[in-house]
Amino acid sequence: MRITKEQKQENYDRIVATASELFRERGFDGVGVAELMERAGLTHGGFYNHFRSKEELIAESTENGLNETLQRYAGYDVLDVMELYLARDHRDGRGQGCTAAALSCDAARQPETTKAVFAAGIDKLVRALEGGIAQRHASGAGGRAQAIAILAQAVGAIVLSRACPDDSPLADELLDACRADCRDAIENPMRQR
Repeated sequence: MRITKEQKQENYDRIVATASELFRERGFDGVGVAELMERAGLTHGGFYNHFRSKEELIAESTENGLNETLQRYAGYDVLDVMELYLARDHRDGRGQGCTAAALSCDAARQPETTKAVFAAGIDKLVRALEGGIAQRHASGAGGRAQAIAILAQAVGAIVLSRACPDDSPLADELLDACRADCRDAIENPMRQR
């Protein structure tokens, strides 16, 4: 029985969304194709109707996850984004959280195609943050370097907090300190960092 183009697209979207979540939870090497397809409700053999390799899926799901992060925070004030991003809920919600925080270390060991997808997605995050900072200041103060520094600090805080035991006071201290510093940097873009 042949499937329609619409069904094929739905299957493709389901595979990418499932992979995006599983990869964020367990890393690229922590998920096999058979398990992924089972979780998506499809057969293992059907994978190759959509992708030539797992690496191709990694690139697609990475782009999907980075776009999800942009969409999740679209329309929020940049200070609210920092509150939501540097929160325990985000830290604990790996599968639904930021792809940059979950998979940047894994991406460093991937082929150039995946790294290029990461770079493009990170650039979009930087531009969104830069725009959010500029909206808060009539002078347009802020700039790309400041947005990069804030993004790097926020992502790093999530990564380091996740590396700590769940009940560790340090896990929360990392988030609290970085949230306060990012808030200050956004509110006072001309400060020396």
